[in-house]
Amino acid sequence: MRLLPLWLAALLVSGPAMADIVWKGDFETGDRSQYSTAQMVSADRLQVVTSPVAEGQYALKATVKQGDDPIDSSGNRNELVYQGKEAVGSEYYYRWKVMFAADFPSARTWQVFTQWHHDGCCGSPPVEFFVYGEEIRLTMTDSVTPWSMPLTRGVWHEFVFHVKWSSDPSVGFIELWHNREKVLAKRNLATLYAGSKVYLKLGLYRSDTISQTGVVYHDGFIQATKLEDVLPSTPAPTPDAGTPDAGTGDAGSPSTPDAGVSSPEDPGTGGEATPPVTTPGDNPGTGTPGVGTPTDPGSVEATQYGCTASGGPLAVMALITLLGLVGLRRWR
Repeated sequence: MRLLPLWLAALLVSGPAMADIVWKGDFETGDRSQYSTAQMVSADRLQVVTSPVAEGQYALKATVKQGDDPIDSSGNRNELVYQGKEAVGSEYYYRWKVMFAADFPSARTWQVFTQWHHDGCCGSPPVEFFVYGEEIRLTMTDSVTPWSMPLTRGVWHEFVFHVKWSSDPSVGFIELWHNREKVLAKRNLATLYAGSKVYLKLGLYRSDTISQTGVVYHDGFIQATKLEDVLPSTPAPTPDAGTPDAGTGDAGSPSTPDAGVSSPEDPGTGGEATPPVTTPGDNPGTGTPGVGTPTDPGSVEATQYGCTASGGPLAVMALITLLGLVGLRRWR
């Protein structure tokens, strides 16, 4: 039997883990080319910058000013779009990092920084991460808010979101890690609307009632099929957060509470509906206002995640298996 060179054997052993990374939107190309399209009023609203960064050399600086409406719809926004079109029954881990500028506005209304939007019409997205007042919240279909936490500005927040996409609440589920701590145990609920797929929108999208300029930074987005591909077992060195650009807005003074405000339907562009986010507690499709209930701290699991790396004899066994399967595996 002819032996493979050591470099090729090492590649075969590490190959399956590498193949489990489905997509990266980490801006390490130095531009926005990893994404399908941009919804922005001008290029300075979605800038790829070299500082601050959470990892690598580049991050995204998303800026929204009152009146920014690139698609002639509800709310103000500047967002990147990635048309992943996650199908019913698919299951993924998503990892990304977010930092809110020191003067990020405090307003008792919705400010969405990451969402998975349905490709149908209409109502709130089935998954949305947003700021409401002084809280970061995750809200799902039917206005379920399974997790929230206090907003902290000027530091990087790392999120890992594990989801199985299904409109059946007995099949779909989510899990969540924040800063490498598990903050939401596996929970079954609907993650899709029936008959719809979803796609990613990342940047900042908010109520047009907010007058202050808002700045948020994004970095390191990865989509994968295994936890170890988004949370390596060896933690990376703590990055230099840099000095966030304070923008031109006010210093984050609270706005007058605007209870019950919801965003109207967003018709989107290009023949594809892009419905907006409603205030937590709003019933998608009905416009019934209300404020969602923050997560009950007693129901949230907070345990450190842990990953293990195999080696030694396990690597040999993996190599033997791969030598038999390498001709059959399709590499992504």
